[in-house]
Amino acid sequence: MKIKLDPDKLYYSIGEVSEMFDVSNSLIRYWESEFSKLKPQKNSRGDRKYTERDINTLKAIYILVKEKGYTIDGAKKALKEELSEQKKRDQVISRLRKIRESLIKLQKSLEE
Repeated sequence: MKIKLDPDKLYYSIGEVSEMFDVSNSLIRYWESEFSKLKPQKNSRGDRKYTERDINTLKAIYILVKEKGYTIDGAKKALKEELSEQKKRDQVISRLRKIRESLIKLQKSLEE
């Protein structure tokens, strides 16, 4: 897997993505059909446009399926668990930011 993302580039074609992962275009399309998290945008001609986020999702799928030997169902479950954990982390971070804002307001009111 030789992933090099161009910081100036927003979208990648399926050919570029399949080259990055050294897999066929059809495997990328198959993974799209199996993993609901992987939904690249399509232009008016129906060509897929992969973002950095899509490529990161593909990387996670590739690692689970190709490197760790997960089945498709096992990889789906692992990704779902990862998303659940990320959601929990995001909620905690959000709560901490609100607490921080409250503490800053409290500090300012005490300084007055």
